[in-house]
Amino acid sequence: MGWQPSAKQIEQFCILQQLLHDFNTKLNLTRLIEGEDYWIGQVFDSLWPLHKELTTPHQLRHCIDVGTGCGFPGLAVAISLPGANITLLDSTRKKTTALKQIIKELDLTSRVNVLTDRIEITAHKSAYRGKFDLAMARAVANASVTAEYLIPLIKPYGEACLFRGKWSPEDEKNLLQALNFLNGSINEVQMLELPSHRGIRHLIRLRAKSLCPSIYPRPIGIPAKVPLGIMQ
Repeated sequence: MGWQPSAKQIEQFCILQQLLHDFNTKLNLTRLIEGEDYWIGQVFDSLWPLHKELTTPHQLRHCIDVGTGCGFPGLAVAISLPGANITLLDSTRKKTTALKQIIKELDLTSRVNVLTDRIEITAHKSAYRGKFDLAMARAVANASVTAEYLIPLIKPYGEACLFRGKWSPEDEKNLLQALNFLNGSINEVQMLELPSHRGIRHLIRLRAKSLCPSIYPRPIGIPAKVPLGIMQ
């Protein structure tokens, strides 16, 4: 990535690994906590698409990680971009309760906020709609559904970042159809093969061409049941 973490950042990543290990004895947060599973499957996989942002780590950015689960990519971004304010959103209270304790142990409470809510509700609240420079989601839903969740959250010049594994022409076709409803566009598609032959990853960066219609995201459950890109 052309990025070298500081000694403090490495220490924070090590502490985070131990905290996830400890919480995993009580909660099924993630299976990727040992060795390369953690360092490649979690940390590197969260950060490789953000090489542009890593060149200006102290720049003020407002970011949100939707469906954060065990805290990735949001916590990796918070550690690596000390200028960023991060919101971690998840609908499962057990996970968000654990994340609040993890953030406290990492001394990140001044920059990281944890929210227990459904994105279909959060994205319609004035405190969050159109407020973020980066809105991210990793392993949440298909691209069309994820776009409906994220685009309403970004500022006029912000970006929605869709972390994907495989990416096909059919995936792109469906996403483009969904973006017609959301007034969004594909800004960039990034691709990388993870180290140690851990597979191909893609990041799809989206932007808003104009204001997202106020009806999106649709009510709870509807985006996943009837994705915009494949409605017909």
